[in-house]
Amino acid sequence: MNRTEAPEPRCTICTRALYADEINRYACHYCTRRCDEQLLELAGPRGLYARLSTRLAPGSGSDGPAVSGSRNAPVPLRLDVLNLLTAGGPILGPLETWVRDWEARGRAELNEAGTLQQRVNHAVGTLRFNLEWAVVNHAAFDEFAREIHLMYRQCTVHVAGERPPIAIPVACPCGAVLRVGLDTPGVRCYGCQTQYGHSEVLRLPMAERRAAA
Repeated sequence: MNRTEAPEPRCTICTRALYADEINRYACHYCTRRCDEQLLELAGPRGLYARLSTRLAPGSGSDGPAVSGSRNAPVPLRLDVLNLLTAGGPILGPLETWVRDWEARGRAELNEAGTLQQRVNHAVGTLRFNLEWAVVNHAAFDEFAREIHLMYRQCTVHVAGERPPIAIPVACPCGAVLRVGLDTPGVRCYGCQTQYGHSEVLRLPMAERRAAA
């Protein structure tokens, strides 16, 4: 009689096999801790979200004051940074969306009162407080962690003056071309819906130039 062995429990983010004390979790301790640390970096008066306001002037960066290489008057504000600071932008918007999701499960409370900074602080505090619950009970924890990582990267690119990571095209066996970087925590193929972890997606072959174009 043939027996089908149960698949080995793995972290849904890095896909590493889970240790014995991680079996009931959707993510390993390392990925959970990284998510918590990135959330913490976003909030507070010296956090990444607050420091974005120092990068609003055209040409502002970590190396000195704003400069303009054009004879024309510079744009008053950097619209890409301003978008990150808006209520519906890619930082506060997704944070409060996740708070609403967890609120519907009785694990959080949304607070849209106060300044945008106060709302970010509240959302981050609420999500961090319930992080251990989520990693055990929320089936979309991997999606949540990847969104937090994306917010963190979007902020650090501007605040620390880092260059955006170079994306390289890799080929999924289904024929879809995925663009990934060395810091990509994982990706879902848009063609066949296969979920790849960090190490798995980096092992995919490079896409041919014609397919990647």
